[in-house]
Amino acid sequence: MLMTRRNLIGSIVAAAAVTPMRVYARSTTHAGIIGAARQALARHGHAASTRDLVGVADFSSASSDARFHIVDVVGGTLSSFLVAHGRGSDPSHKGWVERFSNETGSSATSDGVYLTASEYEGKHGRSMRLKGLDRTNCNAEVRAVVVHGAWYVSPQMLRDHGKLGRSEGCLAFSEADLPRVLERLGPGRLITAGKF
Repeated sequence: MLMTRRNLIGSIVAAAAVTPMRVYARSTTHAGIIGAARQALARHGHAASTRDLVGVADFSSASSDARFHIVDVVGGTLSSFLVAHGRGSDPSHKGWVERFSNETGSSATSDGVYLTASEYEGKHGRSMRLKGLDRTNCNAEVRAVVVHGAWYVSPQMLRDHGKLGRSEGCLAFSEADLPRVLERLGPGRLITAGKF
């Protein structure tokens, strides 16, 4: 069957109805995200055992946006997901990151580059440890900043409240998206967080 523009758009819309994940082709709109992934690799690629994919948490966007991107650095495509930020980064719960912190007890999101580590079963179920590679996030392990699923990250939460709930500083995903995020990133890859 010949793929017309209308058929292509129809297939993309149908796929979007099945999953909340969005896939973007390379464009100037996403050049900053792709650039952030490449910059993370340039700075800390030596720490990663696998360099094909990089996670980019772009906290310049509101929590209502799919602002966590898994970047295919070779193909230049992004898979985008909802992700929560820490309550200490948004004390008045407006849905925007106001500040980052690496301090223990801050309940804030830390900016910087992380190395994904082992998976484990914790109080949030399936989770993945993170190691902070910069001075701005070097306390990640001590603070137990990890990747996990959370009930307060979901399309329903957005419909009801217009924003996601907040974590204690972790990268919290919807329980529906978490398996895809963990399987695509896995241990030994980089995640960079900040405002890009």
